[in-house]
Amino acid sequence: MKKRFTEEQIIAALKQAEVGTPVPELCREHGISSATFYKWQAKYGGLDVSLIARMKELEAENARLKKVYAEERLKADILMEPGQV
Repeated sequence: MKKRFTEEQIIAALKQAEVGTPVPELCREHGISSATFYKWQAKYGGLDVSLIARMKELEAENARLKKVYAEERLKADILMEPGQV
């Protein structure tokens, strides 16, 4: 699924709301629903662009480590099977 907005654009929209732009006006300006705005606020509220970039890096590293762990666990399970030499 292709995202329409980058994290930077989302943060910019949330900052506009923080400085007083009414949510309905903001939604019309960006072509989003109020539900989308509040989802963004729940997910990205209070974050900075640099923090979001760091969060993405950590998520990617976590996924890589989970994969490595799963592969090593599979190797260990194969070695522990009865009848193996």
